[in-house]
Amino acid sequence: MKVKGGSTLGQLSDMDIRLLRVFKSVVECGGMAAAELELNIGTSTVSRHIKDLETRLGLTLCRRGRAGFALTAEGQQIYGETLRLLAGADAFRASVDEIHRHMGGQLNIAAFDKTASNPHARLGRAIALFSELAPEVNLHLYVAPLNAIERGVIDGQFQVGVIPGHRNSDSLIYDELFDETMQLYCGAQHALFTSEPADMDWDDLREHNFAGLGYHSPNMEISQQRRLSRKATGYDQESIATLILSGQYLGFLPDHYAKPFVESGQMRVVKADLFHYECSFFSIVRRSPQPSRVTRAFQDCLVQVHRTGINSVVISTRLQQK
Repeated sequence: MKVKGGSTLGQLSDMDIRLLRVFKSVVECGGMAAAELELNIGTSTVSRHIKDLETRLGLTLCRRGRAGFALTAEGQQIYGETLRLLAGADAFRASVDEIHRHMGGQLNIAAFDKTASNPHARLGRAIALFSELAPEVNLHLYVAPLNAIERGVIDGQFQVGVIPGHRNSDSLIYDELFDETMQLYCGAQHALFTSEPADMDWDDLREHNFAGLGYHSPNMEISQQRRLSRKATGYDQESIATLILSGQYLGFLPDHYAKPFVESGQMRVVKADLFHYECSFFSIVRRSPQPSRVTRAFQDCLVQVHRTGINSVVISTRLQQK
């Protein structure tokens, strides 16, 4: 790796890895002060670590000042390389644990947003079973957009993802978990809130502004299939809900998530018998390299609690025999 001045960075040391982990936390927290709690060290120490890393690499990684924290172009590149390096290190550690048949280390799980309120989702139950089975594993749970979860699992940033199905990747293994009903909603200030034509159909729907997700998903697929007039874009369910609540847009939301808005009179379903679609959720793991024993164990917990409601004694015994 070349650094400023044409010199070459030598072998990475344990200290380099530590500095890169600090850098990763600073980026993901949005600044050094914000990373203080995450890292459990003072801001001045965080700042010194970043300066040491910049000196080691011969690069300016970030700008800090009155305008706030921002990565430089070089910092963006180093952040991407840091994610790949640390994911590789975690994979190596998991492989060593695999050799020793030890269920330890860290497991990163990412779920699509607003699944916790779905009565069919049993992610919490799967976590409880897994914690009973592998108490020494440190769980990290993230909520992220569908495309970020897929990319993260493929890159090794996450070991397990829970996403709505839309299109399959040959790089991933899929297991179906649960379903979700998506209904079309309008806000209290929308014209359809008090006046919904009885004969309204999909063609009529195109006369209204639509708010949809800004990445490939079942939401995007149906809006394209039905040629809806997308005038606003959101990147998670909460942003779609906010746009609907403005009264300016129609949008699809999970029925379980929208229920409190409906009950409080802030939203209503638009022609529930017609404007809806079903969405299946899947767990995903990377196909290659082969998932670690810890990843396979968590995946097995997910599948079993959703398919059979298996109890903790049975699942723990079966997995420990692997």
